[in-house]
Amino acid sequence: MDNGIAENSSPTRSKWRKVAYGGMQPGFDDNHTDESFLEDIVMNANVVKRDMLKVMQDSVSISEYLCIVALVGLVWTYTLRSTLDETSLLYLDVSLLGSGFLLLLLTEEMLSLNLLLHYLLNVFFFTTGLYVFAPIYQTLTRSISSDSIWAVTVPLVILHLFLHDYSGSTVRAPGALNNPTLTSCISLNASIVASVFIASRLPSSIHVFAIMLFSLQVFLFAPLITYCIKKYSFRLHLCFAFSLMAVTLAFVYTLHRLLFVLLLGLLVFVTVVCPYWLIRLQEYKFEINGPWDEAKLCFAVTD
Repeated sequence: MDNGIAENSSPTRSKWRKVAYGGMQPGFDDNHTDESFLEDIVMNANVVKRDMLKVMQDSVSISEYLCIVALVGLVWTYTLRSTLDETSLLYLDVSLLGSGFLLLLLTEEMLSLNLLLHYLLNVFFFTTGLYVFAPIYQTLTRSISSDSIWAVTVPLVILHLFLHDYSGSTVRAPGALNNPTLTSCISLNASIVASVFIASRLPSSIHVFAIMLFSLQVFLFAPLITYCIKKYSFRLHLCFAFSLMAVTLAFVYTLHRLLFVLLLGLLVFVTVVCPYWLIRLQEYKFEINGPWDEAKLCFAVTD
């Protein structure tokens, strides 16, 4: 009789619960789990299934900008070889500026007359400043050998390509909300320094002004133009990109056949091989989510 009363009066053990905070539960170790702990496990909840064709289309933007930088390198080479004189470079600058504004007018819906005049005024001050500082750029690296200039310029161009923002442009399109990232600003600065080093090897200040204007037009405004074309029509973006690749490969072939093979291999690697690798690597992606993960707030925290 007494034993039965003693058994009925003994405290029952409480059930273990999954709690994020609250300390240890009485009767259980701090690391205790039961069979219900893995009921909420989720496998690969955030893994994105990618399509091969879609990834290849997205990689076209990278190949397109590689061709743009390759064309800049061709102009630099022909200018240093005296194949392009200052008059030809100035004609090239004017044609690029005119075609750029024309494409901007045709593809950007938010571009108004006041904004266009604002752009033209900025371009005027920009070209005036370049013309004034051209004699300084010409004598900036007079005491440095040309081999050293190329040894610094090539890594700067590679750094520019590595840090470039291929999803947009440092010069934001009208109506853009996001500011340029730090890496895109570093990329732009690297391209400007490389342009100054190349310009300092030229014989006259007009040469320096023309090549600096060309380089900065491309590095500053070419990403903006390609961004506007892509936003306006993706099909037009693909046509423009493949046409640019064909023109670039043709010019590189006339310069050097080994460079042509290297550039062609790089474009195939970026456009075909890298997307294929990305798709294949998705098969090995393994992500586990469960009750042990850090709690995520379901509302925005504001001041």
